[in-house]
Amino acid sequence: MMSNIALSLDEIFILAKNVFFKNGCDEETSNIMADLVMKAERDGCLSHGLFRVPAYVSGLKSGKINGKGNPDIKIISASVVKANGNNCLAPVVLNKSIPELIKLAKENGVAILSITNSHHMAAMWPETEIIAEQGLVAIACTSYKPAVAPAGSIKPLFGTNPISFAWPRKNKPPVVFDMATASMAMGEVQVAKREGHKVPLGTGLTKEGKDTTDPAEIADGGVLLPFGGYKGSGIAMMVELLAGALVGDNFSYETAEKDNNDGGPPSGGEFILAISPDKLSDTDWDTHSSKFFDKMKSMGDVRLPGERRHKNRLDKGTRHINDDLVNKIKSLS
Repeated sequence: MMSNIALSLDEIFILAKNVFFKNGCDEETSNIMADLVMKAERDGCLSHGLFRVPAYVSGLKSGKINGKGNPDIKIISASVVKANGNNCLAPVVLNKSIPELIKLAKENGVAILSITNSHHMAAMWPETEIIAEQGLVAIACTSYKPAVAPAGSIKPLFGTNPISFAWPRKNKPPVVFDMATASMAMGEVQVAKREGHKVPLGTGLTKEGKDTTDPAEIADGGVLLPFGGYKGSGIAMMVELLAGALVGDNFSYETAEKDNNDGGPPSGGEFILAISPDKLSDTDWDTHSSKFFDKMKSMGDVRLPGERRHKNRLDKGTRHINDDLVNKIKSLS
């Protein structure tokens, strides 16, 4: 039976910062990454919190990830920002480039951020949420290494290819969704494997191409399936194109060919679009969309995307973390 240890949010931050700093990150990168990990644990996003730290460390130890670098950020036009990550961790690139994206979107109504050569393994809601908190609509997506079979195949081609969307609300938290285009994020499958839970039928296939509810059979040589069959497959394809060819980075299968397979996040691209409803809408968009959300909520047990995270966020108390995971992270520092 698994045991847990209670850690305060400050203790989670310190634990994460220490391990990043001891494994080659500078002070700024360590702070950015520890803050991200702490916020994931705070909001109940467990598959992207401390769970990810050992993989980040693997990439740092192998030298694939630059823990002390800085991205090159260029304003290409009135609505285009390009960030070459220089093999930094993606949260560092986002921290430095999103303010430029927000500025251009507010000035010109719409702006795009193209990120290349960075290492993304975090959830995607942090970047879209921070953009929406500035009164902008945000869409972001990124690819990974092949883990998902296109509809009709039993071989992986797509990454889990998450996409996040955030809608701003005045005087309220944004409405934000963050989802893999796979039936389930690989991190969730790995957590289920660690904790001994089954996953729903349709999540993925064994390495022989058979249906399974065993997360280990999917995570260890098997393949994930796209959500919704050919519909999810089409969206996963769109992410490959937006976060690959459009921004000038690799498709998932090309990423795999170049990665050193150290277990850390590979280098890849990210596409982020920010839109100003103040400039685009001829109506009181906030009042109008609030009526829509109220209508949704009135139709039964409907929860707006992001509500669970924001509810968890209000709890400033301790979090119960898997004891083995904590010990593993401590051993890395």
